[in-house]
Amino acid sequence: MRAVSSEDLRRAGSDSLSADLASLRIDRDAPAGPSPVRRVLVGVAVVCAIGAAAWFGLRRLEGQLLKQEVKTTEVLLISPSQAEVQVTATGYVIPQRTSKVGSKLPGRLAKVLVKEGDTVKEGDVVAQLEDEDQRSQITAASSRVAVAHARVATARANLAEVSQQVARERALAASGTVGKATLENLVARESALREAVKAAEAEATAAQADVGTFGVGLKDRTIIAPVGGRVVTKPATVGEFVGGVGNPIPIAEIVDFASLMVETDVPEARLHMVKLGGPAEIVLDAYPNKRYRGLAKELGNKVNRAKATVVVKVAFVDEIENVLPEMSARVSFLAKPITDAALNERPKRIVGKDAVVERSGQKVVFQVDGGTLKAVPVKLGEPVGSAVELLDGPAPGARVVAQPTSDTAEGQRIKETDK
Repeated sequence: MRAVSSEDLRRAGSDSLSADLASLRIDRDAPAGPSPVRRVLVGVAVVCAIGAAAWFGLRRLEGQLLKQEVKTTEVLLISPSQAEVQVTATGYVIPQRTSKVGSKLPGRLAKVLVKEGDTVKEGDVVAQLEDEDQRSQITAASSRVAVAHARVATARANLAEVSQQVARERALAASGTVGKATLENLVARESALREAVKAAEAEATAAQADVGTFGVGLKDRTIIAPVGGRVVTKPATVGEFVGGVGNPIPIAEIVDFASLMVETDVPEARLHMVKLGGPAEIVLDAYPNKRYRGLAKELGNKVNRAKATVVVKVAFVDEIENVLPEMSARVSFLAKPITDAALNERPKRIVGKDAVVERSGQKVVFQVDGGTLKAVPVKLGEPVGSAVELLDGPAPGARVVAQPTSDTAEGQRIKETDK
């Protein structure tokens, strides 16, 4: 192997330097890059595009992510008697006579003679408790009564025998045939027997009282209906333990449907517009297309301070069918009674004209559904003042946007306001 000299190292370094310098030469044939002005213009265009997309994106998401304050109104159901309405209030159908039938005595049910939906009369048997123990006590007490009566009979017989002997001895003593000692002994015995008769009679009375007491207990084992009406709950079942202080669950609940009234909360400031005995119109939420004639029957005895309202009880004038307790009701107190013709006329469902807008060639209203808007197509009828009749659309009581704008769209999250 040949040794590497210093001349060889110098020559190798010179060749490496020449190669590096040659790589730094400018390629005259390569295409020229974009100018600085062009790069600036492209950057501005990109920024503008991003800004526009962000603007329209925020406008699109604003209605879905942010709650917009909108004024809402309600779809109403008006009747031909609307012009006679003095004041309107809401309430519930409440029975004035109801009974939760229970047992005075604790015990196990042997029979249940009613079921949910049955109609019962006052005094009808509803259920029967197990009563074998009570009957056995009555049997034992009756036996004691019989024994006591036998003792009374024996005591009276003994008394009668001694009384005869006293009468005979008194006659003999009066004639001087016998001495008075025997007579005195018989008189004393007669007196003792009289007390024995009284004791036996008292014992018989006490035994008879026991029979009566056990009889009352036996009678209490029979559960009767305290009022007439309909059974509105599922009764207790056979074998279930009922009654007693620690078991307040009733055997059955009976409601007198003839006593149903609507109890409404009338604002205190409008109470002067309600006249007791005056006419009213009742509309149940369950049957919005049916109206009932009512009569303001009774005024509450105190004001609800928290709500500033007074309860007014309204009775049904016409026969009611399928009306159940706790149904929601709307009561309109009228200036004059409803005629038969007006009662049979169909009520109208209306909404403000400004609440109806056009979307994609179709009339719609924006209904509030859980804090968001839902576009509901509607079919319009005749105008009613500043409102319009809805032949098809949201149900009465639905909340809709009062004055939708061009930005109002389905899916928007909103916050209701009165402004």
